[in-house]
Parts: sequence; C-alpha cells; structure tokens
Amino acid sequence: MEHPENDKEYRGLTVNSGVKMPPSINPYRRARRRPQLSVNDYVEGILKGDVSVLGRAVTLVESVAEAHQAVAQEVIEKCLPYSGNSRRIGITGVPGAGKSTSIDVFGLHVLREGHKLAVLAIDPSSERTHGSILGDKTRMEKLSQQRDAFIRPSPSAGSLGGVARKTRETIVLCEAAGYDRIFVETVGVGQSETAVHSMVDFFLLIQLAGTGDELQGIKRGIMEMADGIAINKCDGDNIDRAKLAAAQFRNALHLFPPTPSKWRPEVVTYSGYYELDIDKVWDMIDRYFEYVDRTGYFQRKRQEQEKYWMLATIDEALRHRFYNTPEVAALLEQKELRVLNNEQSSFTAARDVLDFYFSMNREKRD
Repeated sequence: MEHPENDKEYRGLTVNSGVKMPPSINPYRRARRRPQLSVNDYVEGILKGDVSVLGRAVTLVESVAEAHQAVAQEVIEKCLPYSGNSRRIGITGVPGAGKSTSIDVFGLHVLREGHKLAVLAIDPSSERTHGSILGDKTRMEKLSQQRDAFIRPSPSAGSLGGVARKTRETIVLCEAAGYDRIFVETVGVGQSETAVHSMVDFFLLIQLAGTGDELQGIKRGIMEMADGIAINKCDGDNIDRAKLAAAQFRNALHLFPPTPSKWRPEVVTYSGYYELDIDKVWDMIDRYFEYVDRTGYFQRKRQEQEKYWMLATIDEALRHRFYNTPEVAALLEQKELRVLNNEQSSFTAARDVLDFYFSMNREKRD
C-alpha cells in the first residue's frame, strides 16, 4: 500500500513499509482428531480405570445423537456386570448451603480411607438458553487435584429435581471403572428430588442455621426422603444457632412416619469450610449402611431402583416417539389453536390426539 506521505511535495519525509506479520495460526499445523473408539475400546479403557476414556464415554452417554446413543447403550450393557459395587450418596440442599465445599472435604475424607471417588455434580440449566456454567469443579479445588477422584459436572437440562437425564448410566460406568464411592450433587432449588433419591443408597440433606427462618428448611417432602441431615457452618458465632437448628430438626423428624427402611434419620452438625466434625457426618453414613446391610434393605432398594429406571426409560421413549411423530405434531398444532380460541376443552383435545395416535399405530400393526 502506497503512503501519500511519500509524495515528492513532502520533502524530508519518508514512510517505510511495515513488516508483514505472520498469521496467528500456524498454517502448517493440522488439527489432530482423536481416533474414534469402538465399543470394546471403551469397555477395556473403562475397566482399566482410564479417566480419559471414561470421560469420553460419559460424553457419549450425554449425547442426544442417535448414533452416539446406540454405542453408549452397548458400552453400558457390557459394563453392567462390573457395576453395583459402590456406595451411592445423594447430596442436596438449598443454594448457598455449601454443598460443593462440603463435597470437597467429604471427598478428601473418603480418599484418606483408601477409596476411589466419583462426583457427579448436576449444574442448573437456563430455562431460556438451556446453557450451564458447569463450575462446580472449580469450587472443589482440593478434590479436583486428587488422582483417585473423578469429578464430572453435567447440565440438568430441565430434568426433574435437577438430575441430569443420564446420571443413572454414568453411575454404572464409574462403578465399572473402579470407583467405589459415588456422590451425586443435585441442584437444590426446592424442586422434587425424587429422581436422585431413586438412584442413590443414602440421601444427605445439608441445611443451614441462622438464616432468618429455621422452619423454612423443614419441608415435609424433602425431609421424608432424607436419610440424614447435616447442619453446615457450625463454627464461630454460629455454633449455638446450628445446635438449636439440629434440635428443631430432630423434633420435626419425630413427627414423620417411619421410613421404608425403618431407619431413624439422624441430625449432625459440622463446618465444611473449617473442616470441623467431618468424621461425625461420615460415622452417621457408616451406621446407616451397617443397618441396611443387616436388615437386607440395601439389596431390596437397589432392586426397586432398577425397576423404577426401567419404567422411567419406557416413559421417556414413549414421550419421544409421540412428540416426534409428524402426524401427531401437525394435529397438536390444530388442537392448540382450538383450545386457545375456546373452541374445545384441553381435556377433549388431548383425548382426540391420543385416540389419533393409538389408531394410527393399530393401522400400522394391521
């Protein structure tokens, strides 16, 4: 490019050409693609405890692509005989209760006892953009540096109770990889936590004291599912309030009907930030597992969970097939307009769509 300053009328002034800058990206370097793994490659890598292969397998499980799902289901099926040998612990609580900080110190306690730990942290997804920050791993600074800890944040993707849709399958893969302790951290936004309760052996509810309304934490639904309650931040000036809150929760638990296991949920206090009384929380969990092993409830609950997830998978498949049938989608649009214009009730419109769907399937069979 010529500079006007180099014209003869500008005496004594010369602008030299600049140095040509090289491209910021090396043109000779090609992006290397990771080789595609076969089903056997995935299974062998998982059984060897290869974290890289495990992570790729979890990504495959979470994918919505049909080709990925076909491979993922084969991998899960072959890993199934090597699963089931872990303690699955669900951890929930209101936002700010210190779940991630607590998991960080709980995890270190587990590792010191010689176990391998997998943490499946469920991150809330935006209802508008469906995106997630997936930042739980950054809050587990100490645990994320440990070799025997596998931390996997996953988006909730709108699942009930903040549980990722594929968490159940991920648990199977982690167990096959040799992780004998599984933590499932839920979103904890006050929704139903039924889904996470149906995939874990012990359900821990983390509560706070001194937040202004102690009774706000005594929610019947979540309290009935909890196998243990831990009052966090029992330190400094908050010790008396935490002990008072623990007493209130114990009194509230006495009003509830017996749990299916006949185990009486316990209430303990601790401080996750200062790592105080962590062993008290874990002693409570150990007592629970000793109890359910002795009574045979542990195995019964696992069998009930397998049945629950079989039925849940059928429900999901039916919903997917129903809403992805083009003829049904077209009829739904028509019925929606009639309902919005008060020309038909929502109940009869739903019945018409279902009758159409069932009759269409009968015709295909015939």
